Amino acid sequence: MSDDPRRRRAARHAQPAEQAPAAPARKKPITVERITDAALEVVATEGYDALTIRRVATVLGTGPSSLYAHIVNKDDLDDLLIGRLYAEVVVPAPDPGAWRGQLVGVYTQIRDLYLTYPGVSRAALAVVPTNLATLRVGEGILAILLAGGLDPRTAGWARDALSLYVGAYALEQSMVRQRRRHEDQEWVLGPEELLERFGALPAEQFPHTRRHAAELVCGTGHDRFAFALGLLLDGLRPASG
Repeated sequence: MSDDPRRRRAARHAQPAEQAPAAPARKKPITVERITDAALEVVATEGYDALTIRRVATVLGTGPSSLYAHIVNKDDLDDLLIGRLYAEVVVPAPDPGAWRGQLVGVYTQIRDLYLTYPGVSRAALAVVPTNLATLRVGEGILAILLAGGLDPRTAGWARDALSLYVGAYALEQSMVRQRRRHEDQEWVLGPEELLERFGALPAEQFPHTRRHAAELVCGTGHDRFAFALGLLLDGLRPASG
């Protein structure tokens, strides 16, 4: 004789039925976009020196071999990083009457993107760009220089020189900022400390440095950035005839 149905029902209510185990959540697939996102996260939080294939794999919760199914090597990752940043750069249509200002505007955008990700300009300095987003910006800069009346060789060499300066400037700024975060880097001096030290130098050995100390340390980094770009642009002359 079977148990009373009411008892069985009461037993079910008193002791919940065993839950079926939930299906494990599926991992997001590894893609080039996710790899680039993770690489930028590493650079933004830890600096470019911390960027390795293994570190990116750790951020993605996988192993390095999973990344090599999508990227060739670290240089390939560098190319992806710069391409992602350059995709944000707005390049205006070339204006022969405003080409200098247009160049300053484009390179200022690039500078600010580099500074957002400490040390990332090393990636731009170290590899020949193949990413279409990077090439788009290079094409736009070349078009602006040509619109300014420069011959093709001068325009090409000027683009390289300007890009090299902007990358080096951003790298220096990033290195100084990172060093100032560490207590053991007190030798990195600010303008006031430099002024004091220059002013205390022996006058007979350093007459010019001591006399003009204020001029040597004045201006922000970005003031000097604009000054240096201006010097480079001042040396560019439209092709004759």
